[in-house]
Amino acid sequence: MQSVVSGTHGDLFSVLGAHTNPSGKGLVIRTFLPGASGVEVISRQNGKKVTTLRQIHPDGLFEKTLLNRKNRFDYFLRVAYDSEQVDMEDVYRFSSCLSEDDLYLFGEGTQERSFQWMGAHPRQIDGVDGVLFVVWAPSSRRVAVVGDFNHWDGRRHVMRPHPASGIWELFIPDLPQGSNYKYEIINVQGEVLALKSDPYARSMQHPPQTASMVQRDNSHQWGDGEWMARRSEADSHRQPVSIYEVHLGSWRRRWEEDGRYLSYRELADELIPYVVEMGFTHLQLMPISEYPFDGSWGYQPIGMYAPSIRFGTPAEFKYFADQCHQAGIGLMLDWVPGHFPTDEHGLGRFDGSCLYEHEDERQGFHPDWNTLIYNYGRGEVVSYLLSNAMYWIEEYHLDGLRVDAVASMLYLDYSREEGQWVPNEHGGRENLEAIELLRTVNSRLYFNHPGIMMTAEESTDWPGVSQSVDNGGLGFGYKWNMGWMNDTLSYMERDPIHRQYHHNEMTFGIAYAWSENFVLPLSHDEVVHGKRSLLHKMPGDEWQQFANLRAYLGFMWGHPGKKLLFMGGEFAQRSEWDHDGELEWHLLEYGPHRGMQSLVRDLNQMYISVPALYEQDCDGAGFEWVQVDNRQTSVFAWLRRGANGSSIALVVSNLTPTVHLDYRVGVPVPGYWAERLNTDAEGYGGSNVGNFGGRHALAESCDGQSCCLQVSLPPLATLIFELQNH
Repeated sequence: MQSVVSGTHGDLFSVLGAHTNPSGKGLVIRTFLPGASGVEVISRQNGKKVTTLRQIHPDGLFEKTLLNRKNRFDYFLRVAYDSEQVDMEDVYRFSSCLSEDDLYLFGEGTQERSFQWMGAHPRQIDGVDGVLFVVWAPSSRRVAVVGDFNHWDGRRHVMRPHPASGIWELFIPDLPQGSNYKYEIINVQGEVLALKSDPYARSMQHPPQTASMVQRDNSHQWGDGEWMARRSEADSHRQPVSIYEVHLGSWRRRWEEDGRYLSYRELADELIPYVVEMGFTHLQLMPISEYPFDGSWGYQPIGMYAPSIRFGTPAEFKYFADQCHQAGIGLMLDWVPGHFPTDEHGLGRFDGSCLYEHEDERQGFHPDWNTLIYNYGRGEVVSYLLSNAMYWIEEYHLDGLRVDAVASMLYLDYSREEGQWVPNEHGGRENLEAIELLRTVNSRLYFNHPGIMMTAEESTDWPGVSQSVDNGGLGFGYKWNMGWMNDTLSYMERDPIHRQYHHNEMTFGIAYAWSENFVLPLSHDEVVHGKRSLLHKMPGDEWQQFANLRAYLGFMWGHPGKKLLFMGGEFAQRSEWDHDGELEWHLLEYGPHRGMQSLVRDLNQMYISVPALYEQDCDGAGFEWVQVDNRQTSVFAWLRRGANGSSIALVVSNLTPTVHLDYRVGVPVPGYWAERLNTDAEGYGGSNVGNFGGRHALAESCDGQSCCLQVSLPPLATLIFELQNH
């Protein structure tokens, strides 16, 4: 009795509820209801009182032996609290709802949909509506659900243990939508830990509050069936992919309302039409899995299954995803399986032991970010992360995940000195368990959802990142081309007079362009922490800065690889990105910024309409240098080809301020080559040196090609031509 009323009993199902009388015939019914003055047992069958329980402990423990009953029956409790009388269910009369198969697969690390039963789920049991809570905490003496529905009293809702798996469960009837809850855990030493949020919570309180929230099924009626059917048949490697990367908290703010964030519904009304207007094919969100600290930008998530409440409810995020698809926009999300924060309500030492992380700090602590590293060798952790990836794809219809900081997962010695890391079983630096996790996640997601895009942010030369698992790779669909980004930005930051000495920084990317399936990223990481905005990376006076950036974006859109541009880059934001503010939309009052926005819009529209620029992004047969060594003039020229000769394009970049009239550049076939885009056009803010819509090829060999174009090359500009009627 003392362990029950003190809240230290580890298995209340063994003593509370209805039980065969161990010392004789009949049933014993016990209940623990602190503050109650009387309890009656009522038959659900006829609504009549069966018996009145007697109080056997002053703190609210009641008991009665029913000598004339030998079988359990359906009942509820009528409880008196001073002058108030309340009918309630006895939580300890319900049987377990869990499948032994699910528990086994969870521990084995092959449970890819544990989100369907872990966490808090609305259920109906024996005709009673309620919420089933399930949590993994194997090193616990006792786990209880606490919340605003039980005065955060850990004695009232102690969970049922499943010792073999370390799982605890409890069905609590009649919980309303939005109920706040956490888990109160007593560790093996008998200590009550700080309250823990639910690792599988589908929603959480608005930070800095930290409770999980019960979410009932909103039964969203999806309207994106046509999109999903097309996606399952598509090969994105052969499709145009132009990604707009967005931080939802700082794209726009409502300054007239204390600077609040836009909701998912407001973003659906404002962001999606903007993405459509700008011609992007995909929207990629920086992490929205719930995170405690705004300054982490979402990269220190604490609620991996909860879309951030900063912007609205899970139902509203489903609406946002649905509206993306109905507008023809793919939606991708930054996913962070590499580390998690140390906040005491999170996963760290969840049950008093290092459950999700490694015990050894050389394996379990990340020195760069002061975070904890998942223990990928535990089956339950693998099931947690594998299921989380599946959850975002299935529950929210997302079209892919961009996996953050993959390099930090692959290498045991990442950011560590000698003696600060533990070698693998072969003595090497490769994190074999993390590698296996990534392969499992990618292979299972692609198997279940063909047509999605799994993309790795991987900054080293690890081989086969975007090769299939069957061929020994990690199984990603794409890899961010960080080398291309670093080299080309380094080149563009130089004064044009010095660029001739660094010509290879613009050409070297082709040497390895088909070793992986690449995305060319100009991401948020390039416009923060003193790196300056894209515009202010460019040298020269203001006109030259704009011209350089326009030429660079033209170079990028003409280069093999899918495209990614961080918000603000499309209109040449002047300041570094500020997560506490919003984009500098006022700049669109000025011509050069409007011109940059028009250029990006036209680049996207041109890109989508010229198959040569995307169909063979991942195949060397789609690319050929025409002028690769023209260092003195800093001119680059190359051909792009569509699949099966469907389209041919010529890209020419002049990256000095010098105008070249009657410049000769080789092309493979005669005909009319239409000037599809000129970054020096007057409408973009340029000097309007151009080619009057295109040029006819001359039947003269040039640059190893059988024909020649004689063109005007504008200063600091990129031209893109397409062969007509081919």
